[in-house]
Amino acid sequence: MQKIQGALAKQAGVEDVKVLFNAAKVKVNFDEKIVSADALADVVTKLGYEVKGVKVKVAQQ
Repeated sequence: MQKIQGALAKQAGVEDVKVLFNAAKVKVNFDEKIVSADALADVVTKLGYEVKGVKVKVAQQ
């Protein structure tokens, strides 16, 4: 859990990371101009975890 959170938090453009262990989900607030959701999924995959899907919700401004 902290492994995923720490690795994602170090990525440029990532503003906030929440690992929901019991739900097997990770929520990340990030700047799409700097990093993509797919790039963040790759970080998790490289840590040895399976990424089953990626959902992107655009924040209301």
